[in-house]
This record gives sequence, C-alpha cells and structure tokens, in this order.
Amino acid sequence: MYKNKLQSFVIVLSTCLSIISCKAPSVIIPTANSTVPESYGTNKDTSNVSMVTWHNYFNDKNLVDLIDIALKNNQELNVTLQEIEIAKNDIRMRKGALLPSVGLRAGTGVEKVGRYTSQGAGDASTEIAPGKEFPDPLTDFNLRAYANWEVDIWKKLHNSKKAAVSRYLSTIEGKNFVITNLIAEVADSYYELLALDNQLDIIKQTIELQNNALNIVKVQKEAARSTELAVQKFQAEVLSSKSIEFDLNQKIVETENRINFLLGRYPQKIIRDKSVFLNFSTTAIQSGIPSQLLENRPDVKQAELELAAAKLDVKVARAEFYPSLDISAAFGLQAFKTSYLVKFPESLLYSLAGDLAAPLINRNGIKAEFYNANARQLQAMYNYERTILNAYLEVSNQLSKINNIEKSYDMKSQQVDALNKSIDASNDLFKSARIDYFEVLMTQRDALDSKMELIETKKDQMNAFVHVYRDLGGGWR
Repeated sequence: MYKNKLQSFVIVLSTCLSIISCKAPSVIIPTANSTVPESYGTNKDTSNVSMVTWHNYFNDKNLVDLIDIALKNNQELNVTLQEIEIAKNDIRMRKGALLPSVGLRAGTGVEKVGRYTSQGAGDASTEIAPGKEFPDPLTDFNLRAYANWEVDIWKKLHNSKKAAVSRYLSTIEGKNFVITNLIAEVADSYYELLALDNQLDIIKQTIELQNNALNIVKVQKEAARSTELAVQKFQAEVLSSKSIEFDLNQKIVETENRINFLLGRYPQKIIRDKSVFLNFSTTAIQSGIPSQLLENRPDVKQAELELAAAKLDVKVARAEFYPSLDISAAFGLQAFKTSYLVKFPESLLYSLAGDLAAPLINRNGIKAEFYNANARQLQAMYNYERTILNAYLEVSNQLSKINNIEKSYDMKSQQVDALNKSIDASNDLFKSARIDYFEVLMTQRDALDSKMELIETKKDQMNAFVHVYRDLGGGWR
C-alpha cells in the first residue's frame, strides 16, 4: 500500500515541477568566468550541472585547493568514513550467521558420586580391566570439535544480511551527502571572505572620502563659511566608518577561522584573490529534469536505501514467529585418563542432533519487535517522502532565487552608479555653498549603504552558484 502511495507522491511532485525544469531549461547564474567549463561537453549527461565534477565547476584555484584539504582533513567527514567501516563489519557479522559456527574444545574435570547411588553402584561393580576397578573419584579428559548451524529455512538470516548491505550502501550515500554539503560550506565561507575583503576596501575608500570632506569643512570654518557643528558631524561620520572597519576586520578573522575549522587545521591566513569577486560573471547552466534528483541527490538515495532496509527488517521480525531449525554436531576423544585418549575406538565420541523450536506461549516480545519493525518501516517511508519533497522545494527555491538576484543586482548596480555621481555633485555644490553639510553627509551615507548592499547581493549570487550545484546533487563525484 505504501509503495503505491509513494509512487503517486513522486508522480505528483514531478508533474507539479515540470513547469520549472522538465525541459532542462537554461538558467542564468554566476560563474567564475564567462566561458562554459570543458567538462560540460564531455560528461555523459550535460542536461544537469550536477554531473560536472566540483574541480571543473569551481574555477578559482585557491578555492579548489581549500576544498581538497577539507576532503582530506574534515573531522565530520572522517567520522562518516568510520560509520561506513562499521556498516561493512556488520555485513560480515550477518554473513557469518549464515554459516555453521565451528570450534575446538578441550576440557578436564573430576567427579565424586555417592557409592549408594545408581551411578556409584554401577561404577563400583564395573571393572576397566580384569581386577581393575573404576577410579574414585572419576576424572574426565576430552578433546572435541563441535559445530552449530541454524538452517535458514525462512530466509531470516538472508534478509538480515540484505538489510545490512542496504544500510552499508546508505552510509556511502550519507558520506556523499556530507561531501556535497562540505564543499558547499567551504565555498560559501570562501565567497563570504571575498565579500568582506571588498567591503573593507569600500569602507577604506569611504573613510578617505569622508576625511577629505572633513578637511574642507575645517577650512570653511576657518573662513567663517561653516560651523563647529558641521565639523563635529563630519568627524562623527569618520569615526562611525572606522568602527565599521574594525567590525569587518573581526568578521574576516572569524570567517578565516571557520574555513580553517572545516579544513581541520589551526588558525592561519586563507590564501585568496579578492579580485575574483568583482570579476565574477554569469553564464547559462542546465538544471535538468525532476526525475534526475532521484539519481543525483545522495540524501534521496540514502533515504531510499534506508526504506529498503526497513522493509527487510519487517521480514526478519515476521520470521521470528516461525519454527527455527538448529543442527549441532560434535566429534572427538574422551576418557577418564589421558593415556586412554589414544585408544580407539573406545575413546571416540560423536554426536549429531537436530532441534526444531517455535514460540508458543510467550510471544509478546516477538510481537513487540514485529510492531516496532513495522513502525520503523513507516518512519523510513515518511522520511523518504519528506526527503524527496525537500529536494524538489530546494531546487525550486534556488531556480527562483537565481533569476531574482540577477535582476536585483542589476538594479543595485544602477543605484550605486547614480549615488557615485551624486557624491561628486554634492561635493561641488557644497564647495560653492549651494547645499549644506547635512546633504553631503546623507549622500555619502546613502552611497556607502548602497555599495555595501551591492557587495551583499554579489555574495548572494555566488552563494546561489554554490547552492544550485549542491541542491541538484553535485559535488560528491
């Protein structure tokens, strides 16, 4: 029932989103240069940018070097790799349960029974050899090989092994998901660092401009063309900008340290070229079709494998209600004296037994585990549905965001150009005493705000460049 529900769910989602991307549309997003990477023409599937390897997707060598270090040293990724080893060992354990367990056992002991018992009377009346009674107390020496095997007549052990394999594959997809997000996080932090560098340059240029205006006001005050109020206002504006400069320096240090944390290393300078930020241009990219998300997104494949494992767990839990067949065997030597161990066939022992057992009365524990397995299966199904829905919504959001940010950046660029011209005009008018100092201050402040917002929008473009690649399932190849 849940399978039909899940298929309907996927069909509805694909139909709803086909308007956006069912024809593999070209979407304008920022890239590090104006040319399409060579890998676009050599990949098996050029309709989806996620098929491009991250080495070719990111064209900034400094960023590529940082990602390389992160993939080697990141602690979270290394923890995930150990989870893969744990899952791999679980497969070995489940596989071993399918085979007989064979061992070798050696032992010794001593036993004293009462003479007036059936065993004691029997031992006393029995001679080992003519005129030689059984020893009292009776010692025992044995050396044997033994084997136990549960016959998997209901496929319980086979299904358990298959579930372990599915979970192993799930951990691999989990690793790929961690890699995808790690690459995106390093790239986001790197581009944020470039944005802060450029904002720092802007604030330094603004401080220089404000100092020039402050000097003009001081000269005008000496000539009695201005007042102390104007001087103090310009002085306060300079101090405010310098405060912003210190804040930006602190943010740069914190961002560098965040990158160093992702790279698994102690604080050090991040090598970068801030001119890359301003030269970041746009090109067309293919977003693919909705069904490709099921193939490319590691989190979707991980949820699918977890669902398959949960389904097998239900079969294993159901098989616990059925009888189990155990076969045991032993072969070896046993005697009450070590010298008799080598006497054949008297010291020879062997056994072979079959045991068929089924729960009859106390079945509550088995029922509880069966109900839990069913509940976990439903959890896995709901998680699968949620993961698919989240994947489609993330891509839909990014495609919309890319287009809107592009338009917003164009508008803000025009705004900055207009305000830059207004600064020159306000300075000329102020020198000729045609406007007061307040208009000059407001013009400079508006220009600074617009330039800082333009840098933020540019950073959003670069983040969209990263996020659309991540959300389409790229980065782990």
